[in-house]
This record gives sequence, structure tokens and C-alpha cells, in this order.
Amino acid sequence: MIQSIRTPLLFALVALLFILQGSTSWWIFAGSWNASLTILNMALISAIMALGVNLQWGYAGLFNVGIMGFVALGGLATVLVSMPKTPGAWSAGGFGIVFGLILGAATILLMVFQHKRMSPGRGRNLTMLATLVIGFVLYRWVFDAGVVGVEAVNPAQTGYLGGLNPGGPDNYRAHGYMTLLAWPMGGVLAAGAAWLVGKTALGLRSDYLAIATLGISEIIIAVLKNEDWLARGVKNVIGIPRPVPYEIDLQQSTDFVNRAETLGLDVTTASTLAVKLSYTALFSVVLIALIILAQLSLNSPWGRMMRAIRDNEVAARAMGKDVTKRHLQIFILGSALCGLAGAMMTTLDGQLTLGSYQPLRFTFLIWVMVIVGGSGNNLGSVLGAFLIWFLWIQVEPIGHWLMSEITRGMADGSALKEHLLDSAAHMRLFTMGIILLLVLRFSPRGLIPEK
Repeated sequence: MIQSIRTPLLFALVALLFILQGSTSWWIFAGSWNASLTILNMALISAIMALGVNLQWGYAGLFNVGIMGFVALGGLATVLVSMPKTPGAWSAGGFGIVFGLILGAATILLMVFQHKRMSPGRGRNLTMLATLVIGFVLYRWVFDAGVVGVEAVNPAQTGYLGGLNPGGPDNYRAHGYMTLLAWPMGGVLAAGAAWLVGKTALGLRSDYLAIATLGISEIIIAVLKNEDWLARGVKNVIGIPRPVPYEIDLQQSTDFVNRAETLGLDVTTASTLAVKLSYTALFSVVLIALIILAQLSLNSPWGRMMRAIRDNEVAARAMGKDVTKRHLQIFILGSALCGLAGAMMTTLDGQLTLGSYQPLRFTFLIWVMVIVGGSGNNLGSVLGAFLIWFLWIQVEPIGHWLMSEITRGMADGSALKEHLLDSAAHMRLFTMGIILLLVLRFSPRGLIPEK
């Protein structure tokens, strides 16, 4: 099929799935627009993650399996920007934490200076060792005291520094615009981490790069889970303000109630739909803008250069291209999109739950989206995100229905029946594997291949 026809047709078929999910209760479809919009909003966020991975893999051939860490940094940015400052936390130890971090950074910089300026030999080694020991002791002494002070401030509800929201603990939700400011900040924070990772790991071969990014991602998650002063660790930060209205506020609005009654909708249902549609509009604007920018970059001289580097690094180096520098650029850009998506997801959830950041969701599934949709094709990655996320949600009820039908004639209490019913929980992984195998067999370049 001609690709100019195949692309809109596939998008139309995926759109039909969401329409059936909202409008009919036939077979696997819930017949609920609430359910359809819930799936759609997470699909939009997943599409942004897939777009970021496609920049790295489809444009430059960089195998990054540390997506989870950059997504978590985006969630952290949402807390640091949109939540209010914890009363008393800075005076209890916040300044000590900052000063301790400055001491740690100064120790590293001083050692770098000594390594560059001093002559190689035993004297330089002893000096650097003394600097490391003294600097580490001072750093831990100041930093640990600050951490203890901050985490002792109302640990049941806060116990962390808080964010930049100008509102107090009682009225910070009125400043929902701060959450929108947190989205680009999530991208910036992820980009900064990507720069540090790229400086150390991008010189590695593709398989070693994958191992390095996975390890660094796990380190990021471990730090966020254990440093309670930063974002409460695994205690979770809840009540993150919204950039859209709250349902209760809509339900108390006379104008909104009148419009809902005019449309023949229950006020509660109408308020829920209005909030989810507001998120859909915001996420769609961001995604469309990113697709346009990605397409412009792909068709620019820079994009052609990136694909030339991907296809033959030796030839690109021979033409005078700085391959490592270009790899660093694309690695930072792709990671920034993952951080942006992570901030948007935390906003949608209304909470930061670091215990839920699992590689299965934030790495494996995103890679399946890119591979199924078509790596190297921005629209293909977006299509894969919509399709795979829809199936990821719907396969579980399909599995339960299928196993119920298979075991309908079996006696109650049968060991085989119980085993098959319990196996329905694994239907998601089984289905994703089957889809991936089928696509790789019959359309190895994805549903919408790169031109």
C-alpha cells in the first residue's frame, strides 16, 4: 500500500478504537467516554516518550534503555516547581543541604584542578587523596545534618523542602499555572542529566551504551527513592496542583451545571469529562508542536546529517563530522522529551509515586511502541504509542474474558480451571510479545516505515 494512503488509514483505524471505547459496550469496549479519554491521555503522553526515543534511535541509532530515569526526573521537576515551600524546612536544614552539595561539587572541581595543574607523581596522588578525604568528611558532616533537620519537619505529611509555588500549604492549588511551568523544567532537568550521562557513556559501543544507560537510570531512581528531603522518596507527594479546573469547582458553577443539563448529562459525569478533555487539549497541543518540530528537524540539513551518521559513522567522520558531539545533541534532545512527558504524567496523576517507576512500563513498552510504529518515522512512533497503549490497557479484560470462555465447561474448583484463570494476568506480556514478533516478521520496519 502507498505510504501516503497507509498513514492516514492506520491513524483512522486507531481513532476508531477510541471512538468505539467511548460510544459502545460491544465486546471489549467499555462504552464509556471517561474510560476512552483516560486511555487517550496516557497515550498522548506515551507518544511524546516514543517521539523522544525515536529521535535517539531512529535518527542516530543510540540504544537508550534508561528512559525510566529521565521520566522520573520530569516527575521530580513537577514537585520542585509546582508544590509549595514546606514551612520551616529551609531554616531547619535546607541551607545546610545546599551548602553541603556546594562543598561536594567544590571538592570534585578542586581535584580536577589539581590533576590538570600538578605534575604527575606521588605528590599529586597524595594531594588529591587528601582533598578527597577532607572534602568528603566535610560534605557528609554538613549535608547529613541538613537532611536530618529537613526530614524531621512534619514527616507524616511533608518532611521535604517543597517547591517554588508562591502559595502557602492551604492555597497553593490556586496557582495551577506553576504546573505548566514545571513541564519545560522537567525537560531541562532530564536534558542536564542526559548531558552528564552522554559525556561519560556516548563513547561506548551500542550494547555497552544500553547497559550504561540502564544502570544510570536505576541509580537515578534509587537516589530519588532514598533521598526523602528531595521529594519524600517512596512516601509519595500527593495533591500536586492542576493546570485545569477541579471537578468540585465545576459542579458548583451555575453556568457549568446549566450547560450540562442542556446536554442531558449528569453533572458529575460532565465535570469528569470536562477535566479529561482539558487535559487532552493541553497534551494534544504539546504533541502536535513536537511533531512539527521533529519533522522540520528531520528534513533539515541537520536531520540528514544525523541519518548519515546513523547509517555510516566511518564515512561521516571522514567527511569531517564530529560524531560524538552530534550523538550528544540528539541524546539530550530525546531525553528532554522523556523528561517533559514525565512531568506531564505526574501532573495527570496528581501525585509522584516513585515506587511505580518500573522498567516494564517506562522502557520496554516505549521501545515496543517505537518498533511497532516504525523507528525513524515520527508519525509511526506516535501511531505505535496510541495502538500499543490502547492494547496494553484492553488486553487484561480481554484475557479474563477469553479464559472465562475457555473454562466455562470445566468443573468449579478444578485445578486446571483455576490455573487458566490465574494465567489471565499474564496476557499483557504474552500479547505484547506476539505483536512484536508479528510486526518484526511481516513488517520489520514498522507499520509506517521510514521513507
